[in-house]
Amino acid sequence: MPGRLSMSGRIRVAVLAGVVLVVLVAAGAYVLRVRQQQAAANSAPGAPRAELATVSAAPHLVFRNTALGEGYGRLALVPLTAPAGPRALTDVSCERVYAVAARSVCLSARRGITNTYRAQVLGTDWAPAGELPLTGLPSRARLSRDGTLAATTTFVYGDSYASPGQFSTRTTVTSLDDGRHTDLETFRLEVDGRAVTRADRNFWGVTFADDDTFYATASTGGRTWLVRGSVSARRMTAVRGDVECPSLSPDGTRVGFKKHGELPAGRWRLAVYDLRTGVETVLAEPRSVDDQVVWLDDATVLYGLPRTAESGAATSDVWAAPADGTGLPRVLVPDAWSPAVVSPS
Repeated sequence: MPGRLSMSGRIRVAVLAGVVLVVLVAAGAYVLRVRQQQAAANSAPGAPRAELATVSAAPHLVFRNTALGEGYGRLALVPLTAPAGPRALTDVSCERVYAVAARSVCLSARRGITNTYRAQVLGTDWAPAGELPLTGLPSRARLSRDGTLAATTTFVYGDSYASPGQFSTRTTVTSLDDGRHTDLETFRLEVDGRAVTRADRNFWGVTFADDDTFYATASTGGRTWLVRGSVSARRMTAVRGDVECPSLSPDGTRVGFKKHGELPAGRWRLAVYDLRTGVETVLAEPRSVDDQVVWLDDATVLYGLPRTAESGAATSDVWAAPADGTGLPRVLVPDAWSPAVVSPS
């Protein structure tokens, strides 16, 4: 009869209704799981808030908060005396951060149909105080110890270090006193006493010794080097090979870094190189770490490791490992990323 469904039609409608029901149940379960994760994060031992001014006044860690909840992605602080304790949250959201006593640098992203990126300089009140030039996807940021120089690295194309020669970087050093900035590609690079002028030169991972001297990674011809550079002389000289993302120790005698060695593409081990003796020490961290370490003190390095597979969300932790290769790595700050150690003057 007109208006009535045939048996096969009723079956198709029933199947469609069943599929819709399954989708709705799955969506509801997902939303419930996310809300439960957020509620658990907000009720966790680290959830109570600390006072921002109090934490800022003493030696502290600055990092990106990755605890699920309303503060996800925001800049956070914890005292060095209680790194796993209550954290103070700022109103600033960052993908990566670096801080010294005088100021901070915040690399942020606004994601949409077209992604936009910013590199902002923040004052001691965490308010924007200026912007740094960006030419691509932000990757690394560092400040000199007195806060007068800032270095940013961006990917011009590509999105990882996994395949040497398949990406291009731009690393810029900016004077925060007068705003002048310099691209490291304009510097002279010397390896084994000879100038390297190949078109595939890349530089990243700056770490400052003072307001002129820095160390960084240089890459060309599929190889990487630790280089020592001078901003005023506009020159970099290779120190040793197989070094990426160096970080100078507080006493200026050693460099923590990640090395590729004989590992597969996209895998690295953490190590420390003694600038005085030339001795390399591989750290006790057995996992691959794709990060630029920072030094907690002269005996310990810090680095971020994601744990997305475990949580189903973009969470991570800050780990600590002895710089002499002994001991075992440990979580220093849970639900954190991109740490910086700050000692107020």
